[in-house]
Amino acid sequence: MEATVDELSEAYQEFVAAAAAVVEARGQSGGEKNAATDAALEAFKQRWELFRVACDHAEELVESIRQRIGSECLVDEATGASSSSSAALAAPGIKPISAVRLEQMSKAVRWLVIELQHGAGGASAAGPGGGGGAAAAASGAAGQHGHGGVDTRFPEDGAQ
Repeated sequence: MEATVDELSEAYQEFVAAAAAVVEARGQSGGEKNAATDAALEAFKQRWELFRVACDHAEELVESIRQRIGSECLVDEATGASSSSSAALAAPGIKPISAVRLEQMSKAVRWLVIELQHGAGGASAAGPGGGGGAAAAASGAAGQHGHGGVDTRFPEDGAQ
């Protein structure tokens, strides 16, 4: 993270220096366009692009950290590892689950989403009035994994 901040800071400093060089070149040329102003503008454009790349890199890092924190909070809430007692107050009848179980459930949901997306893709390819491909995929997915809302791959669901 520190390296990303340093990269962004350095790119910003170079960008500002390139902007100052453009202003200086323009001032020395009396506002006329010449080779020095063109070179300064070209350097400015390059520094601008490098600064944008550094900003994108920093944004990706922040998004990655945000997702990781969100996932950790979700696991903490689901497993009861959260230090706050508000989770217990919000859902008093729901027992905490293990992190492994949470991951299994998450993967099952992801697979269902993928199956539904493939079913919906077939319906859109058929055009208007092409039949309820998404509905068929949904019922197929429910029939494939669902037994009254219980996924038989996870035996502890039956106990709930």
